[in-house]
Amino acid sequence: MSAIQPTDLKIIDLVNSNKSRLQILNYGASIFSFKMHNKNDKLIDLVVGPKQAEDYLKQEYHDENKCFGATIGRFAGRIAKGEFKIGDEEYQLYHDDGVHLHGGESGFQYKLWNIDKIEEGENPSVTLSYTSKHMEEGYPGSLQVKAKYTLTEEDELKISYTAKTDKNTIVNITNHSYFNLNGGGSVSDHFMQINASKILELDENKLPTGNLTKLKKKPKDYRENKILGNRELDDVYVLDVVDDEIQAQLFSPLSGIKMKLTSNQSVVVVYSPETLPGSWVYLSEIDEKYPAVALEAQNYPDAPNFRNFPSSLLKPGELYENNIAFAFSVK
Repeated sequence: MSAIQPTDLKIIDLVNSNKSRLQILNYGASIFSFKMHNKNDKLIDLVVGPKQAEDYLKQEYHDENKCFGATIGRFAGRIAKGEFKIGDEEYQLYHDDGVHLHGGESGFQYKLWNIDKIEEGENPSVTLSYTSKHMEEGYPGSLQVKAKYTLTEEDELKISYTAKTDKNTIVNITNHSYFNLNGGGSVSDHFMQINASKILELDENKLPTGNLTKLKKKPKDYRENKILGNRELDDVYVLDVVDDEIQAQLFSPLSGIKMKLTSNQSVVVVYSPETLPGSWVYLSEIDEKYPAVALEAQNYPDAPNFRNFPSSLLKPGELYENNIAFAFSVK
């Protein structure tokens, strides 16, 4: 399927003074692994994904499109019929049964990124880059993208996405890591809290209708910390807070690990699938049911087609930024 060879794959190790270890894969600028010590001082992997980097190159990986730990773009989420307009100019993107998803048939998650810079020592980091050519997947403009991952001494995993264009285009980039704070098994015992009083109303194809649904006293209301349970989620939470305030958090009583999310984005997509593909061996032994949950900080899906959604337009001379931080601690 891909001209990329296993020998092209590179994993960058970032280790802090706590011996927490973040591994970044250049394929898809992906978070390959993140290990830290639980309350029993056991080193566990909090990220769910294939155990071998070579599995990312398999046809099954592309067909399943689960995007483990990957950088998603040029537009994360869905665009109805793959259609949008910039001014009077109409653009047609790849779509499957009327849904353009996660950048198209071969989005950023299936690209080999350049490794630009690795910084070791205190707060180690790696910066990767990718240039998306004009009309790649149907998107206008040559887009220069950078992804910087930093592991702080306080066990904070920081992600900075930036992009510049030479022509008006649309951009919505996010990270698609799946978390299991137990280091295996299920996330059904995790507690989750999201500072959002509304979610987007979605149709049968998971496309926004343009309306917002109030969550008060509804099962998907997580403003108060509550157990995830055996609930499949694929919802767009409209955040009540931005920037330095905590937007969402997960907690595992089993491991004692808490994860807090902050970002400069307007929504977080919560994706907790009932099952994950069995096409490869995973980093840790996960349960068949409810093995992981993803928290994707981004702009609204299908934003180009709704005037009441925040703009996703990027013009020449402007800088797109998505700053995400996952802060981990042990109780």
